[in-house]
Amino acid sequence: MSRTPQQIFESYLYAGTMTRNADALAENFTEDGVFEAPLMPPGAAFPRRLVGRDEIRSAMAEYYALPAKESRPANVEKSGYVLHTTADPDVFIAEIDAVFDGGGEDGEGDVTVSLVQIFRVRDGRIARLRDYFAPELMSR
Repeated sequence: MSRTPQQIFESYLYAGTMTRNADALAENFTEDGVFEAPLMPPGAAFPRRLVGRDEIRSAMAEYYALPAKESRPANVEKSGYVLHTTADPDVFIAEIDAVFDGGGEDGEGDVTVSLVQIFRVRDGRIARLRDYFAPELMSR
């Protein structure tokens, strides 16, 4: 199954960020896929490193079941991303600016969360994803 970087990224984004569906998220990965958040401290609620589709599925289901400190979905209209292809056809990079309404320090302004994700794909699925974001953004 051959998918473009755009299709892979959008499928991953929908399964994880938009619907928080651990089963669908895990299906975006190869059987031996690796999901890493290298900036997360050890012992954080958000997993730092997951290996294999089954571990990704179970750990993310557990994470999605935790009560969120705030229930502010991203504002899709204000948020955006840019995909960058590389010289390696199996690697692409996503630059993301996710905007959350009314989450500023005063509770009124928007909050923009910027992050970078590096995808390595194999046969149309994610073989390795490195997700770089500020760890405090994921604290519960």
